[in-house]
Amino acid sequence: MISIIASDMDGTLLNEQMQIPPKNAEAIKQAQAEGVHFVVATGRQYKEAKPLVEAFGISVPLITLNGAAIYDVDGKILDMVPITRTMTRLIMRQLDLAGLYYEITTSEGVVSNSRTHRIQNLSLLLEGLNPDTPFKLAVAMSSARVELMDIRYVDSYQEILDDTKIQILKIVAFGTGGQKQLRPIQEKIEDQVDVAITSSFENNIEINNPRAQKGIALQHYADGLNIPMSQVMAIGDNINDASMLKMADTSYAMGNAVPAIKQIANHLTVSNNENGVGKAILEQLKNNHQ
Repeated sequence: MISIIASDMDGTLLNEQMQIPPKNAEAIKQAQAEGVHFVVATGRQYKEAKPLVEAFGISVPLITLNGAAIYDVDGKILDMVPITRTMTRLIMRQLDLAGLYYEITTSEGVVSNSRTHRIQNLSLLLEGLNPDTPFKLAVAMSSARVELMDIRYVDSYQEILDDTKIQILKIVAFGTGGQKQLRPIQEKIEDQVDVAITSSFENNIEINNPRAQKGIALQHYADGLNIPMSQVMAIGDNINDASMLKMADTSYAMGNAVPAIKQIANHLTVSNNENGVGKAILEQLKNNHQ
């Protein structure tokens, strides 16, 4: 019996147009109508994730920033797990030494020290999610998206470190050389700092407090409802979904998931462009009725 369904967003719930396909939305609403709790678990911040879900008339709790901030259905913060200033300085030093561009997501939103680098890396993400999109078009789409997003640009990240009212929740570093370039840097950081490092696509690493993981956040959410993990289902496509796929008794990898996620999950659905989340939900609802 499935009582909670948790889904990742990018590459999972969302299609290549960064939208929830109607069939996915219909399946979510059917699950909710049958008393199943649906929760989104994403690496995105709350301000980015909530409008994408609400656009289809869906109201759900949100596990954001890989578990660093959890919100209830009304947008009330349930839990926040920041990275300490000491940890942040050590992480930043390694990223700076490697010459990587990185962004800091705080309790007040995303902070960047370069609009040009942000557009470039967002373009690479869009191109990766949709290989049919020419890079020049991806750049144009990224430029438009950056203009719409609430991003704070600073000359130096020291401004954020000096403002103790701001909580640092996630650091995302980008490398055009992909995981081959990023892996040695990740290992150096892990040697110095107790952190959780995952990835949401080939060209990034996402750094959080070790307690800020989707699996831990999902367990926290389930405990609040007194629902055992044996009644929890999780769906994902990339490395930052691994912890929740491991903790949920029923786990689905998307057809477009990276190989490591397909090895972890105990079920496989079709791709995000084929309504894979909706298909997985309906399969489990059918099982609930048996």
